[in-house]
Amino acid sequence: MAQGVWTIAEQREGEIRKVTYEIISEGRRIADAMGQELTVVLLGSNIKEKAADFAHYGADKVLVADDPKLGTYTTDAYVAVISQLAKAEEPAVILLGSSVEGKDLSARLAASLDVAMAQDCTAFSVENGNLVAIRPIYAGKAYAKVTYENSWPQMATARPNVMPINAPDTSRTAQVVDASFSLDDSQIKTKVVEAIKDESGKVDLTEADKIVSGGRGVKSADGFKVLEDLADVIGASVGASRSAVDEGWRPHPDQVGQTGKVVSPNLYIACGISGAIQHMAGMSTSKVVVAINKDPDAAIFQKSDYGIVGDLFEVVPALTEEAKKFA
Repeated sequence: MAQGVWTIAEQREGEIRKVTYEIISEGRRIADAMGQELTVVLLGSNIKEKAADFAHYGADKVLVADDPKLGTYTTDAYVAVISQLAKAEEPAVILLGSSVEGKDLSARLAASLDVAMAQDCTAFSVENGNLVAIRPIYAGKAYAKVTYENSWPQMATARPNVMPINAPDTSRTAQVVDASFSLDDSQIKTKVVEAIKDESGKVDLTEADKIVSGGRGVKSADGFKVLEDLADVIGASVGASRSAVDEGWRPHPDQVGQTGKVVSPNLYIACGISGAIQHMAGMSTSKVVVAINKDPDAAIFQKSDYGIVGDLFEVVPALTEEAKKFA
């Protein structure tokens, strides 16, 4: 009988990503509802020192797979190790973050374990001892309730910035265990040749608390300067619609939408964005949406909490000046 809830930690260059704490916190809630233990699986190189902190967010146990081959994420290596551990331990649930890495890893892992998997979920519950996942479909126009029947482990990924992080309890401790696994070069068919880093210093869009996005209405790459000024004042990251990226005004990593990044910030300011379905799919779970557009009939206003009908080149600088008063 499958037992226990697992969450897969995500790290980059030895630094734990925010989504890890989100899924640990959600994993704790799921484990409590099932009356089971929560285990965090941590892969990396010289990474064990990071394990103790997971207890503060709800982990009962941390399974550490430490190997130089795991220092940089590769699908082949991570799937090989996690699938070995899962087949040996037989967890009831495996939860990952729906980040770029998490989407890649979860799909291959589910195939390796020959189990079902619900992607990009926004809520979880437990019914009759089984995981129930809620996920958006049809570009966010509807939500599907996903249940699992006679399939273990029950796998899912959680959309970043949606699950609340538990307040850390530093009195909590967890059992830290060195995982037993085998991994040789023949199992790793790909390798990372070079990592090109973003030198802007801005928070990645998927982890950003605030985002200022621009669309076709920004008119040019230079037009994004007013958005960057506002973002600097309020501590936000800058995003863009697909049309702005296609025009070459912003790089692809800034793209929000179905073919870009799916984001869930507390504040999303859409400037000169009409509200195409593709874009809506990428930001529909934002907590508060502010839309600025000259067209009062723009579709983005249907999804916004606050709307300003006006020229963004007049409205955004005015907002920036007001924001400076509270900076």
